This record gives sequence, structure tokens and C-alpha cells, in this order.
Amino acid sequence: MNLNLPLYSILACVVWVGYGCAAPRVQAPPPQLQACPAEIPGGARCYGGEDGRGAFYRIAIPANWDKQVLVMHAHGGPADTGPAKAERSEEDLKRWAVTVKAGYAWAGSSYRRGGYGVTMAAEDTERLRQIFVQHFGAARRTLLHGQSYGGGVASKAAEIYATAAGQRGPYDGVLLTNSVFGGGQLAYTFRLDLRAVYQYVCKNHPKPDEVQYPLWQGLPMDATLTRAELQSRIDDCTGVRKPAAQRSAQQAANLSTITRVVNIREQSLIGHLNFATWLFRDLTQLRLGNRNPFDNSTAVYSGSPNDAALNAGVLRYKADPQAVAELAKDSAPDGRVNVPTLTLHAANDPTAFVELESAYRDVRERAGTGHLLMQTFTDESEHSYLAEAQYPAMFTALLDWVNKGDKPTPQKVLALCRGYEATYGKGCRIQPDYRSPPLSSRVTPR
Repeated sequence: MNLNLPLYSILACVVWVGYGCAAPRVQAPPPQLQACPAEIPGGARCYGGEDGRGAFYRIAIPANWDKQVLVMHAHGGPADTGPAKAERSEEDLKRWAVTVKAGYAWAGSSYRRGGYGVTMAAEDTERLRQIFVQHFGAARRTLLHGQSYGGGVASKAAEIYATAAGQRGPYDGVLLTNSVFGGGQLAYTFRLDLRAVYQYVCKNHPKPDEVQYPLWQGLPMDATLTRAELQSRIDDCTGVRKPAAQRSAQQAANLSTITRVVNIREQSLIGHLNFATWLFRDLTQLRLGNRNPFDNSTAVYSGSPNDAALNAGVLRYKADPQAVAELAKDSAPDGRVNVPTLTLHAANDPTAFVELESAYRDVRERAGTGHLLMQTFTDESEHSYLAEAQYPAMFTALLDWVNKGDKPTPQKVLALCRGYEATYGKGCRIQPDYRSPPLSSRVTPR
């Protein structure tokens, strides 16, 4: 079976144990009891295994699982583009130990491979849920939690496995934190802008004496460039890893132009260029048959010392309609989520722009499911993990909505969070009156 193309699943939806569309069952070895990481509270039972399709997983069940709530976790990324690694799910269990501390069972898949594939990751997450039910029994409630790229995975999974034709779906509620919404084209096109603007300014990725390739490819498949080498090139041009006072005047000017035009922070420049290099290579060449889903042919860039020269000289690319369609089928949400959905997003997230929340809100409202969405924002500037007390507050609010029909407000989540600070530490940063700006205010329109 070709696991590279097309991006979306080539497996048909099947009905399984009273649910609607579910990931096909496969034979998998039973979960093996393993030592829990030190971050997991004492008395918990931890398990690990392989799901029969190449994905590794970890499961943790609290010592007193009286809540009978399972949280399925969809992890972020997809920075790693190689084979699946067991260490991935181990790292996720450590990071999200707060879930087990709060009394919920937790299960997370590594996904069957690295690289891009939203529907694939949704299938792998659902397959792990089936493994959990087979060996530990059905939970009273099952929540789906997606973080970063995993937020896009979870929002897609909530659509694929939604309640249909009177059948209960596998997930009772969805929590999406610092999520990359909207599908690959909407969420990643700004990284093509970054590659084009960076190359116009720096002219070293690729260098003039290297093979010249379309920047949407990320990097030729046979290229040997390393992340450390790319960091050096970026630093040579912008001085981004140096204190501001140690940058040359030209480096400071270059850095200012790139970050102003693309509207990103200095500290996220290297990370975004890494994604626009190795992830773009994976996405365009391995998943989309060397076709381009990104378009900057009509983008009008601004913020440089000479915008006319920039727009005249920057490299331009048109998207391939087939690539656009395949990427949308794999990753773009349609909004048909019929269970309560909460989001939590840092307003100053340097990686997943908070403006993506507005794009997702628009999708849900167009689909007629906006009433099942409640968005919450904090004034934090982190991406991977926010103040810990906010997570049990979000889970509690979501379960109240699921169990009692009590749709929360940001004010309620803030009050719940403050109640959890004694256990999880200070740091509730929720801003009840904040509303995310439109994505067009952040990303160059076209």
C-alpha cells in the first residue's frame, strides 16, 4: 500500500462497534505494562505498544480512575519527517502529565510516520482509541485534545468521526490548544512568503553556486543541508542568534525587513524557516507528487525599505490546482463538528498565529456549528505549553458542557482556573474580553 500518495486516506470508512465512520480495525499486539515517567503521579499504570500500522503509543491510567474519562491526545509538529519513533509518544505523555494528574486517562499516538498527513494522524488517533476500548473497556466520556498541528488533526478527526445517522460518535467533546487551523494551504502559505522574502534579502538559501530550485519544494530530495548549516546561513545574513547590539548594521536591516514583511518575531525566524525547508520537502515532494499547493503570484508585500523593488524582485509561484485539492481534502476543515468544542490560544503565540482562530470560527459559523464552539484566549507568548492550571480548567468546562449542557464562557474558565491554582500553580492568564483578529491582518493577502 502506498503510504505517500495521495495525502488523504485511501481506506474506506467502516462501521465499528456502534459508531459511525471509524479507522479500520487492524490486528495489534496487546498493550504492554511499562514504567511510568517520573512526571506521572504515583500509582498510575502506564502501557505502551505498536498499533499494527507502524505507530507507537503510550497510555496512562490514574490509580483511581473514578472519573472514567479518557483523553485522546493528537500531538503537534510535524517537524520530524522520518519514520515513527516510540520516543515521540513518551515525550508527549511527559508533557501532558497534567491530564493524568487531573484524574483522566491519557492515550497518545506517535502517528505511523513523521511528516505531513492530517487524515492519517486522525486515523491513527482513532485506532489507538479502539485499542484502549478493546483492552481497558469503554470510558464514560472520551475527549479529544489536539495541540498545535494536532489541533488541526483533532478538528479533522472530529469531523470524520462525527455522530451520524443517530449513531453516537467516539468523541464526546474536543479541546484544541494553540492549534494550527484551516488546513495546510491556509496555515502554511505564509511560509512560502517567508522563503521568497528571505531569499530576496539574503540570497543564501539556496546560495548562488548551489542548485536553484523552486522554493515551494523546500529542499531538493538529495540535498545534504543540515539544520545547523541553515542556522549559520540565517545568522550570517540576519545575526538573529546574536544580541541586537552585536549585529552589523546590514544584519539588523535584513532582519527587520524579513520580520516586518512576513510579520513574524525574531525568535521564531529559524523555526519557521526549518518548517519551510524540511516540512515543505516532505509535503510537496513526498505527499503531493512534487506539486505546489502554495501561491504567492498575486501577493503584495509591504514593510520593507523599498516595497516596489521587493515586489518586482521576489520569486513568484502559482499553485497547482490538483495539489491544492489534495491538500484540502487531507487537512482543510469543513466545520461539521457536532460535539462541544473548546479552544485555548495564546494571543502572542509565535508559531501558530492566534489569527488562525478567526479562520476556524468562520468555518464553524458557515457550517452552522458555531454554537458548539467556544474560544478562549490568554495573554501568553508561548506555543508548546501554557500555564498549567488552565488545562484542568478547560477539561472541567468542557465536561460540564458535555454532561450538563452548560456552555461555558471565558469568564467561567478563568474562575475555574483560579480555583486550580492552589494545586497546579499560579499563572491563569485568560483574557475574557479578547477576540482574535482576522487572518488577513496577519498574513499578506493575495
